[in-house]
Amino acid sequence: MDAAGPAGRDEHTFLRELEALLADPAQQDNPLTPALARLLALHRQQNERIERLVRISDGYHGLSRQQTSGLADKFERQVRRLEKLARISDLYQSNLRDLTEALREASLKDPLTELGNRRFLMERLKDETGRARRKGAPLCVTILDVDHFKVINDTHGHDAGDEALRRIADVLRNSVRQYDVVGRWGGEEFLLLLPEVGLDEALQTAERIRSAIGEIAIGLDGATIRMTASLGLTRQLDDDLPSDTINRADNALLAAKRAGRNRVVVR
Repeated sequence: MDAAGPAGRDEHTFLRELEALLADPAQQDNPLTPALARLLALHRQQNERIERLVRISDGYHGLSRQQTSGLADKFERQVRRLEKLARISDLYQSNLRDLTEALREASLKDPLTELGNRRFLMERLKDETGRARRKGAPLCVTILDVDHFKVINDTHGHDAGDEALRRIADVLRNSVRQYDVVGRWGGEEFLLLLPEVGLDEALQTAERIRSAIGEIAIGLDGATIRMTASLGLTRQLDDDLPSDTINRADNALLAAKRAGRNRVVVR
């Protein structure tokens, strides 16, 4: 038997040559033939075991890849679902904030005149009181009442009265500074907060408003409605509570009415 080794040859070629050698009748009496035959059989057995292991390994890895891919897909779907829920939640929160703010604004606004209502004015009075004390600045408060307003309602109807209040609201908006505060105190009464002005300047503002209200003319069914207003003006004192300032302005308003209306009284 030629004992040439497998150097430079691939395994399959070597095995085919070995099988041919063992099958050669001339080599049957060779003492190495049985040993080589056993070695070839052992080699084939080992190859079969290795192939089974490879198949098992491939199947395991394939299953593992499928499971990993399945988990990744599930994770991705969950992430997309959570992102969608987050967007819905953000939109809901935004809408809720907008609704809350709209409700808050509505709760502080007089629907007829679109000025701030009594609640709004009380909140702002507290704010302005605190600011005035921190800055050591003056704060003047004016209460305005439409003279003989009941006559307008009784003679021309409530629609005419509503229009009169809206026209007065327009006068107030156009007669004050941007950072002054005006609102409907209730009924035909209005309140003005004039921060950082003394009584002299506040009195000029009040007289300008009184004069502008006297110039309002509402045409209705051939008649012309004209109005006047009485105003009570005061300056907040150092030890005043907000209610103290309001009461003093209200007393000044009462004095203006008793003095004949259509005037400003300072207390």
